[in-house]
Amino acid sequence: MRGKVLCLLGPTGAGKSEAALALADRFGGAIINFDSRQVYRDLPITTAQPSAEEQARCPHLLYGFLASGEALSAWSYAALAKKAITDVLKTGGTPILVGGTGLYLRALLEGMSPIPAVPEDVRLSLTEAWQERGPEEMHARLRAVDPTYAARIHPHDRQRVTRALEVFTATGKPLSEWHADNIGALELPCLKMGIRMDKDALHRRLARRIETMLEQGALSEVEQALKNCQDPDAPGLTGIGCAELAAHLRGNMRMVDATWTWLVNTKAYAKRQTTWFKKDAAVHWFDAADVAGMLTLAEPWLHG
Repeated sequence: MRGKVLCLLGPTGAGKSEAALALADRFGGAIINFDSRQVYRDLPITTAQPSAEEQARCPHLLYGFLASGEALSAWSYAALAKKAITDVLKTGGTPILVGGTGLYLRALLEGMSPIPAVPEDVRLSLTEAWQERGPEEMHARLRAVDPTYAARIHPHDRQRVTRALEVFTATGKPLSEWHADNIGALELPCLKMGIRMDKDALHRRLARRIETMLEQGALSEVEQALKNCQDPDAPGLTGIGCAELAAHLRGNMRMVDATWTWLVNTKAYAKRQTTWFKKDAAVHWFDAADVAGMLTLAEPWLHG
């Protein structure tokens, strides 16, 4: 599949949705979400998903499709996003990735294996075993369960030997098989444009956005989401905004404190997002209001 992909990234609340719609209007685009909170079906207000009016302007993909009790790993996201991009290109449209979850974007653009987390007790056990048994015996143990991977590494490569044994012990599946299930990097050109905003202006915007969410019914939305999913630790219910409102609904926090904590946590999250994306030298940065600049950059790149 040939084609090019636009990507609009930046911290939460900076104005990505507005700019994305302008890009979609100009280039016949479809917007594809890469925000890990906006995938949840029961929380469109609290996670600031595009409104019905916005979604009516162009196709929006990977928004609000997941139940609160389900998790979406970066590997799983990358697989879904690749399919969405392919489907958009088949229609002759321009895929426009929009979001702020850096790990999702990295998994899509650079590839990732779907290896689950290894429990801490497994790590500790194998660290002790290495110290007691030594490299030769640990490598022999690896050869017995994963000869393909063991053949690639030196017996004294402690990090790789123990990592492979950790994965097999935790999952029952050899590391070489996990690697075979790798979602490869997106093999399409991708123009990354970032939206930046003065910190004070962003903080004011975030405060107004939380006020608007509450006016639109965020508290009732979270209350209903808690009824739909009985697990208080469900992935969809532990994100910023939902967690604070859920604490209030359970009687653990006054509403004024929940709102304040929501804002504080959102500011901290925006700072982490900004730090993550600033490390990427490939990002072209624009002020939020400079939609014309984004269009000027994107048009010759897409058609060149």
